[in-house]
Amino acid sequence: MKRYPAGLALALLLGLGTATAGVPPTAAAAPAPTSSDATSGAFSGASTARIVEALNRSAHPLRTVEPQGDTGELRALDRMIGDARVVGIGEATHSSHDFFALKSRIFRHLVEEKGFRTFALEASWSTGLRLNDYVLHGTGDPGRIMSDEFQSDYLWWNNTDYLRLMEWMRAYNVRHPHDPVRFMGDDIGWSGPEVYDAVTGYVARTYPELNARFAELYRGLRPTVATGTYMKHYLDTPYAARKEMADRTGRALRLLTRRSPGADRVAFDRAVQNARAIDRTARQYAFDFDDPAQLAASMRYRDRSMAANVVWWQQHTGTKMLLSAHNGHVAYQTPDPAQYPRMQGAFLRDSFGPAYVNVGLTFDQGSFNATGSDGAIRRRTFGPAGPGSNERTLDRVRYRNYAVDLRTVGSPARAWLATARPTRSIGTAYPAGPYDIALGRSYDILIHLHHITAARLRGDT
Repeated sequence: MKRYPAGLALALLLGLGTATAGVPPTAAAAPAPTSSDATSGAFSGASTARIVEALNRSAHPLRTVEPQGDTGELRALDRMIGDARVVGIGEATHSSHDFFALKSRIFRHLVEEKGFRTFALEASWSTGLRLNDYVLHGTGDPGRIMSDEFQSDYLWWNNTDYLRLMEWMRAYNVRHPHDPVRFMGDDIGWSGPEVYDAVTGYVARTYPELNARFAELYRGLRPTVATGTYMKHYLDTPYAARKEMADRTGRALRLLTRRSPGADRVAFDRAVQNARAIDRTARQYAFDFDDPAQLAASMRYRDRSMAANVVWWQQHTGTKMLLSAHNGHVAYQTPDPAQYPRMQGAFLRDSFGPAYVNVGLTFDQGSFNATGSDGAIRRRTFGPAGPGSNERTLDRVRYRNYAVDLRTVGSPARAWLATARPTRSIGTAYPAGPYDIALGRSYDILIHLHHITAARLRGDT
């Protein structure tokens, strides 16, 4: 079987990386035309013009991606979102300023106009708890928390755009202490010491007779090193030992769930969820990464677990949520069935039905940050999208930046959107993709940006 190095396994586990992550970097090449190319075969040049006309009729311009200023043009997006309780918004790269800034702009608008109160990020559950403490109570320094938590393949979130968002959320809560916004992390790649302390502290207060048992089950698991170091060490741990660690976290979870909730059901539910977060992290690493089938199963487990965390948060807080993740993770269909069998968006649709709405983001040209085969972070630049790609046609729409409801687009664009063709989908590592994606089967809403720029990362990451 193919041996996956730790760095590649981590990219797959955490960042929508691909098996091409170990390929030496090359210049981005335009995808070759295919039989489904909008300029040949089923879609001739004349029909492409009609596709663009149909998109023109449905597209709504976006004035800017920046979060400041009037957001009146987003009211069209309000109508597309409707009564959704969770809105997943993707990104075509994991490190472009325009995607991050636009999500901040949309979230602020949804808070003010549609009563949204949670920003959920593709970050670990325990990271979300630390940042939520800052957002709600002003606990800690957000920049320090981000530097502590956003390491390894989470380092892309340690950027100036998200720092400004955290500061805006805190300022909003100072003004609205009785109706606060919240921050949550839905991912499972890391469980920090705080979440272990939350579980053992609850057990000590409520079931002191279980103290010794929990200490034994969690032995050696509570992190004592930096986030990135801990995750790498976990991946380097032999498979049998990782399985044994997951067996212990599972026993701890079952031991807690079998107890009576007592008078404080809220505290009990929170403790169980924290114990479940610890168990999910352990189980994420308890797959045999030498076996491609098990590696794919671990990807499915991750997306299912992220969706379950979102469901728990929405049900227990009652808040409307904006979920920020990669395009692939918010989508209904997987861009890479061999490595990612089923995506978070599909699991969320199972749970919420039409109360989950997703938004895919595409771009024509610009820059992003990603790691190369040597693990070094580099700024990459794409020229205009090539023939045969979805982006080539999308960029012919009359607006530079726009949103379009893919569920209501007329013919012949509807058939065009239902056809898979090359589309950029870049995770933590590059080269990656493009992938054959049918936009209309993957997303409810699409936002297309003409030009993007690489995000500004904070510090020496």
